[in-house]
Amino acid sequence: MRLFLTTLLVLAAAALAVPLALQLEQTDDSQLALIESHHDAPSSGGNDTSKPDVPLDTSAGWVDPRILGGRFLDFVNKTHGEPLNVIISGLSDPFILSEDGLHIYAKSLGYSEECLGLHYGNRHLADLGDGDGRKVEQYLARQYYFPVWGTCWESLAGGQHFRAWKQDGELANTGAWFLGCDSTKHHTIVPNGYDLGRDWLIGRATAGTSYRGLGWKADVELRVGLSTPGNTSVNHGIPTDGIVAILTINRL
Repeated sequence: MRLFLTTLLVLAAAALAVPLALQLEQTDDSQLALIESHHDAPSSGGNDTSKPDVPLDTSAGWVDPRILGGRFLDFVNKTHGEPLNVIISGLSDPFILSEDGLHIYAKSLGYSEECLGLHYGNRHLADLGDGDGRKVEQYLARQYYFPVWGTCWESLAGGQHFRAWKQDGELANTGAWFLGCDSTKHHTIVPNGYDLGRDWLIGRATAGTSYRGLGWKADVELRVGLSTPGNTSVNHGIPTDGIVAILTINRL
């Protein structure tokens, strides 16, 4: 009887391990090993800020937030959030990695500051797994339609916008920007709006942009296995394809 119960426990443990392996099968091997060593991190909601067993590899210009308890959803409440679907790698033009530089680069893409400098809607939090825990968005950019009252029109009619957080905590100081992009209409995210917002931004970034004599062009890598496809814990129940775009932006 004891042998039978032991066999059942072993089989149950093996079954529980399968979903994690499937979810992370596209992840870089070195980061996969770290995530598995901190196996509670993906579902912890960002409470594990213990130091990793081995140094984090920052050579890619960003670190997977899940390694130290972060996630690829921000937080609009305790459980739900919106996808962090674009990463501006820390290997990008150093000017863009500064806060002022990101604002200028956003203008080259067709975004600008909020209408009259006023914030509309809730401020989101995100845990980038860098040791800072959940931190408030550092920038909200809205589509800029025309020279006068440009982003005010976006606030009323809708369009493209993104939120940004910088991965710069002491445990993963890569300097990368993590963006949550979406597409809206009248303050409501349209069906497939998270994927559409991401694709709108990367289309412009890879085509090349300029602003007041400064120009940039981005290389993009589309990654699967970082964000889970579907609508589990996604705000408004809008499904996503789970693809994260990693941009390396070079000065022209």
